[in-house]
Amino acid sequence: MKKTRTAEIDPRFAPVVDAFAKDRRVDYGGKGFGSTALKVDGKIFAMMSSKGTFVVKLPKDRVDELVRLRRGEYFDPGHGRLMKEWLAMEGGAGSWVELAREAHRFARTVKR
Repeated sequence: MKKTRTAEIDPRFAPVVDAFAKDRRVDYGGKGFGSTALKVDGKIFAMMSSKGTFVVKLPKDRVDELVRLRRGEYFDPGHGRLMKEWLAMEGGAGSWVELAREAHRFARTVKR
């Protein structure tokens, strides 16, 4: 993994970043919206939002299911428009690594 950001990683997100450390297709960091994000082939799949929530990109049906189960909510990047393929979660990192792996698989299949 290539890290393009030198700022400290949120300790709750560190296990997620570490889970992809050996994957050469994954990058961490950058500027702007992706500054705290993991990317595969340039596509963001997991990040910490500016509000400190864990965010992953998953298929809409999967996000709908997780929202229904109250595991998270639709991600709002700050302009009031909910993003239907992005799940935002608060709290500890218990399931974050597995959700990031799921998001990684999904991001690799999505065309730009």
